[in-house]
Amino acid sequence: MLHDYATGVTRTRLVSALEVAHALARELDLTTGILPPEAVWWAKTASGVRVAVWREPRVWTVRLRERHDVRPRRLRLPMPGLVFVCLPGRQAPYVFAAKARPRALDEQLYACPTYNVFPSGRVCTGTHAFPADPGKVPEAFFESYFSAGDTGRGKSQRHPDDVSLLWQGLKGKTAYPLEDLVPQVKVEEAMRIGQ
Repeated sequence: MLHDYATGVTRTRLVSALEVAHALARELDLTTGILPPEAVWWAKTASGVRVAVWREPRVWTVRLRERHDVRPRRLRLPMPGLVFVCLPGRQAPYVFAAKARPRALDEQLYACPTYNVFPSGRVCTGTHAFPADPGKVPEAFFESYFSAGDTGRGKSQRHPDDVSLLWQGLKGKTAYPLEDLVPQVKVEEAMRIGQ
């Protein structure tokens, strides 16, 4: 209830919780602080700050562990551009592929063509500890060991059952075949992750 005594006549009216929230929000000062290079978006929600970081298409070194009793294989593979959605508190990040750096909410993001990423886009961290600094997450993702298995399904148009077949064809190449990407979410959906 809002009571207005300003005019000498007391007026009372009901206010909504949303009106109260808006009035209080006007008093908040927010700053992003220093954003990592190539930050795509920043969002502050009740669950914390989320930052999306872009990495240009490039050749990455991937360490593939096919069995636990065998040393991992090192592969040099071209990858498309990648968007990493970093959540607060060292939670597992999300990663999506993109044909170009996202510029609009309705743009398509694609399944990251690697192991260790669930169908939702969330990274399976295993025993790998990701840094709290969002700017370091992409490199940490490729420093981890990739484990061959079910997370390799649905990542390639040509090889829907196992991304390793795609990887075999990518060895020695310098560019990722963008027509092979599998659609996953729109940018606006990715921006809501972690809410």
